[in-house]
Amino acid sequence: MAPPPPPPPPPPPSNVNHLSHPCIYGDFASSYTERKSRLMKWLGKLFKTSSSSRRGGGSSGGSGTGGYNPHYLGEENMVVRAPARMPDGCPRVRKEQEELDHAMALSLSEGLGKPSGYNEWWMDDNYGGALPRAADGGRMNSSTYPRYGTMQFHPSGNRVCSGCHYDIGYGNYLGCMGVYFHPNCFRCHSCGNPITEHEFSLSGRDPYHKTCFKELTHPKCEVCLEFIPTNENNLIEYRCHPFWSQKYCPSHEHDHTARCCSCERLESWNVRYYSLEDGRSLCLECMESAIMDTGDCQPLYHAIRDYYEGLNMRLDQQIPMLLVERQTLNEAIVGEKNGYHHMPETRGLCLSEEQTVTSILKRPRIGGRQLIGLRTQPQKLTRKCEVTAILVLYGLPRLLTGAILAHELMHGWLRLKGYRNLNPEVEEGICQVLSYMWLESEVLPGSSSNRASSSAAASSSSSSSKKGEKSNVENKLGEFFMHQIANDSSPAYGGGFRAANAAVNKYGLRRTLDHIRLTGNFPL
Repeated sequence: MAPPPPPPPPPPPSNVNHLSHPCIYGDFASSYTERKSRLMKWLGKLFKTSSSSRRGGGSSGGSGTGGYNPHYLGEENMVVRAPARMPDGCPRVRKEQEELDHAMALSLSEGLGKPSGYNEWWMDDNYGGALPRAADGGRMNSSTYPRYGTMQFHPSGNRVCSGCHYDIGYGNYLGCMGVYFHPNCFRCHSCGNPITEHEFSLSGRDPYHKTCFKELTHPKCEVCLEFIPTNENNLIEYRCHPFWSQKYCPSHEHDHTARCCSCERLESWNVRYYSLEDGRSLCLECMESAIMDTGDCQPLYHAIRDYYEGLNMRLDQQIPMLLVERQTLNEAIVGEKNGYHHMPETRGLCLSEEQTVTSILKRPRIGGRQLIGLRTQPQKLTRKCEVTAILVLYGLPRLLTGAILAHELMHGWLRLKGYRNLNPEVEEGICQVLSYMWLESEVLPGSSSNRASSSAAASSSSSSSKKGEKSNVENKLGEFFMHQIANDSSPAYGGGFRAANAAVNKYGLRRTLDHIRLTGNFPL
């Protein structure tokens, strides 16, 4: 009778490895029954491997008695050591726990369905990097992160949670960015809640929920209040106002969204603009200081005449000033022979011909979001001098109305003082300089004293004090109107202003005007 076979040599100690999987938990299976089935399946594989190891004492290609070669399990391509006998004195419960954790890890790997031990995780291409280039030239970058993250195996004693900095020990954990986390410690840098999704966004070393990262970085339209969509090239394209920095979808330029006739901002869907009877829209901020009828405008008109007198540019003739509707202003332009008009929207006119115009007699009243009940009257304008009247569009903020009056009064001053046949760049340019200087004295008191006399600045400040202190909103509007003048792209108004302003800064207003009288051009 053959002697019984010797007992198999003990396998090498087992290092139980947990599956490192970003944002995937140990109970990933869809149901308890499915998890149990997978667990039993892998337990069967586990003990089968252990049993064959005991019988064979090593694999067929081994290089020595008692040596150990790792087993490659199917398509998983993961190196797994066979379970070992625990040293004497170690509780059996720990051995069972390690074997259970190992089997759970392998079960998770099969459930993920990814070859070669890879886990699907990546950064969304749209939000992984800096914001895309906008229509106004903003820089766009799109960072693409690896579609798969490698699952690495480490001895259990070397794992420290990067969130709480305590040992992870046994149980489920996550591996991401080369570090490890308890499931509850892998949290969004924005909202502070745990990240449980398969996909997340990363900025530097800070993880975010995709939704949180989008809220932080993806621009929202300030009109429809939605995320600005990407174009056909998967780039975020938007429009941005050069002064107000209002961002909005390109589609709102063509979908009849209301635009303020004064400050040019588009109407937001959560704030309604006022509608004027001539079809224009007015935002709430511009409405606060809007001048609605001829009587309301008279104090401002006289204050600007005083400003001219402070510049030693007194206007002796009493020139009528009327506030009119858009249609009246356009009809007056047709009947006017002199002047160069800023299209498509002319907001002021210095008349030199006799006409009958319809002026605003009484301001409209507010009815909901409309201004209704406008009262007008026809007025016959007769020519008593080179200037018949000054017409200004009604319903504009005080500072814009004043800037238009300062511009048109300069036209009147030039005609009354005998400046004839000036080309548009010279005449409109020097008129824009006076408009800009008046705005400067209102928005930045004292700043115009370098170019104008101190008496002009004092006259302007006294007129401002009569109107009361201007609000920050009104000052910001004044800065915008100055920005419009300085950055106008038209040759006459924009190019003319920049040439005239350079001459006035270099030679002063009086010497510049004298040079224009003699040569018809600005001094170089």
